[in-house]
Amino acid sequence: MQKINKNVVLALLSLTSLVFLLFQLYYYKFYLSQKNGAVFSKVRGSQSGQDSTRWHVVRKFLGLLSSHNIPVYLIDPLILGLIDKDFEQIRSSPDGPSPECKYFCAPRDFTTFALLDKTWKHEVGLFRTAEKMGFQWLKIINKDPRLDGMDDLSGIEIPLHYIFKLASHAIHLVVFYERSGNYLWHGPLRLKQHMDRKFVPFRKLHFGRYPGAYEKPELLLVSIDDLKVQIPKNPSSFLEEMSHSRFLECRYREARAFFQLYPDDASLDAVEFRKKAKSLLHLAALTLNNLGVNFWLSSGTCLGWYRQCNVIPHSKDVDLGVFIRDYKADIIPAFQKAGLPLKHKFGKVEDSLELSFQGEDDVKLDLFFFYEEEDHIWNGGTQAKSGKKFKYLFPKFTLCWTEFVELKVHVPCETLQYVEANYGPDWKVPVKTWDWKSSPSNVQYNGVWPVDEWDDVIQIY
Repeated sequence: MQKINKNVVLALLSLTSLVFLLFQLYYYKFYLSQKNGAVFSKVRGSQSGQDSTRWHVVRKFLGLLSSHNIPVYLIDPLILGLIDKDFEQIRSSPDGPSPECKYFCAPRDFTTFALLDKTWKHEVGLFRTAEKMGFQWLKIINKDPRLDGMDDLSGIEIPLHYIFKLASHAIHLVVFYERSGNYLWHGPLRLKQHMDRKFVPFRKLHFGRYPGAYEKPELLLVSIDDLKVQIPKNPSSFLEEMSHSRFLECRYREARAFFQLYPDDASLDAVEFRKKAKSLLHLAALTLNNLGVNFWLSSGTCLGWYRQCNVIPHSKDVDLGVFIRDYKADIIPAFQKAGLPLKHKFGKVEDSLELSFQGEDDVKLDLFFFYEEEDHIWNGGTQAKSGKKFKYLFPKFTLCWTEFVELKVHVPCETLQYVEANYGPDWKVPVKTWDWKSSPSNVQYNGVWPVDEWDDVIQIY
């Protein structure tokens, strides 16, 4: 037998290896890439493993929604935070700012998008397509609070959240609804008893622990990591809004129980007063919002919202609270320009400031300024004829959004403690005779203004 040339054998082996390598590349490019979406190398910077899996899942999800003409926008706080740092570069560059996958490859368990309910028709076809693409999905529904009211506690349920899971990454789709106060609302994420609590690490979700309220965002289409996506036009403002978005629903069930014990005043005077109070509150909110001054429902107005979901007809005024740190010298001229003349000014910025403006007829707006101490918060009161000072102490509180008389406004999140501090344990019982110097549970005598300061601290118009 003739000897086999070693060089020929080596050449044949090399050729075979090359052919096999080419076949593998062909198989990966034309089979696996079609099955799993874009090839990893198409991600700029060519990330590998877990990083690129996140990008792939986001890409497939955006493709899924695009095929069903469902517009969404990115609200993921982690990614928006990264985008905000490079925002000018992202906005000015049509192809994105970076040669590598920087944003959608960032380590995280979820990517969060927002969907406006009115922009789609709850098509079942979306979920069938999602399953064909390999997604597992979960829908979270709950009662529609927009249909709740004094006469009807609706049992209609609406979709609030969707989770789409593929491989080791999940998409959280938060459904936003438009409310009558001209703002967007999303509901809480509460799992039904039969649902799989291990479907995803729910505790790590950024949205859903509480309901939230947001202004309608202006959107911007950008290219990020080779993906076209809509984001809030001002990411930093959205992130700031997100950190203070918690929403409290009016307690209609408790309000109905209250009116069963104490029938509502449906007299013409009560109807007229509520109409004027609503108009005054809307005007005050517009004025303060234009100044960038945070405020909340206080005193009797807050009690009315919490106890009976309405203005208390015998209160005869609208009460708002403002932290003294948010005081602006423009407040008085702004209200006067809005047609609300100053009725009185008590105290000073450093101590016990209180402003009162005259609304329509005998309805007035009281603006109380609150001072923060180490373990409590207080506002002051002044008796004009004697110069006596009073102090009203409250436990520390934070602010939440609510809807009241078709307006998105703040209330103390710890409403019960706030109301009990002011009105005591019997706050559920209506009281028509009220002395502001002695009736509140939290009032304290606070001395007397020096006579030489009266011209400045006691001004009546």
